[in-house]
Amino acid sequence: MSPAPIISCQNVVKRFDGRAVLDGINLDILPGETMVIMGGSGSGKSTLLRLIIGSFKPDDGRILMFGQDLTALDDDGLNQVRKRFGILFQSGALFNSMTLRENVALPLIEHTALGREIIDIQVKIKLELVGLREHADKYPAQISGGMKKRAGLARALALDPRILFYDEPSAGLDPVTSAEIDRLIIDLSKKLGVTSVVVTHEMDSAFAIADRMAMLDKGRMLTVQPRQWFDDLRKTSAADAATLPEDQRLIRQFLRGDAEGPITKRRAATNYADDLLGGVAVEVVAPSVEATRSA
Repeated sequence: MSPAPIISCQNVVKRFDGRAVLDGINLDILPGETMVIMGGSGSGKSTLLRLIIGSFKPDDGRILMFGQDLTALDDDGLNQVRKRFGILFQSGALFNSMTLRENVALPLIEHTALGREIIDIQVKIKLELVGLREHADKYPAQISGGMKKRAGLARALALDPRILFYDEPSAGLDPVTSAEIDRLIIDLSKKLGVTSVVVTHEMDSAFAIADRMAMLDKGRMLTVQPRQWFDDLRKTSAADAATLPEDQRLIRQFLRGDAEGPITKRRAATNYADDLLGGVAVEVVAPSVEATRSA
């Protein structure tokens, strides 16, 4: 039997200004797996992440984490749940006035009763896990973008979370540094047994780290499948792809980065004039002043 999900999104709906940006999302994430959530810009993946971590509340549906319904918890209850997961923000989100050591120590100082010596040991352990122990006394301005990501990850690990969330971990990094971050995600999952939820549109990273992958499009969950399913779809020939359902052809185009396919056809099908004018008919009126020069 499969283990109970550590996170479960059940018929989740989120609206902004009356428009549904997530429409009936269902997603179960299992303990110890690496789930990659992907989709194009505006697909709803970042909104889904914010809902899962409790920054937003859904308008309909439920989100369960560790068996608790997040939508039913008050602020104190949410804060207790948040101590059990860590987040690596897209920018690293380090405090520039603090050294790396102080950044990683902050969650331990704020949320535990540990003594200073124990905190120092924990900080060294977390920085060693990401290969930054020798840089502990540097400030964020003194390190590279990849090192900032790793320092942010060390801070996310400070409270020994059971779940790690990654928001575009490879964004803004060169290919070699991106590959190092991918390897670090894999190593941490194996060594610590944490569940990893990665939001990304970087396909090289997604296929390197994922156990399963979820594809969003315009607020819909198109499919959730093992990595191999997506890899097989990505390698499908153009002739065979022509016989696939539209959703699968859309996913294939996204995975391959092809210039032609359902995504680009959908964009081309939008009425530019209606979009430009807001669907309002515009009457062309003759100028009120006659021209003073002949054509």
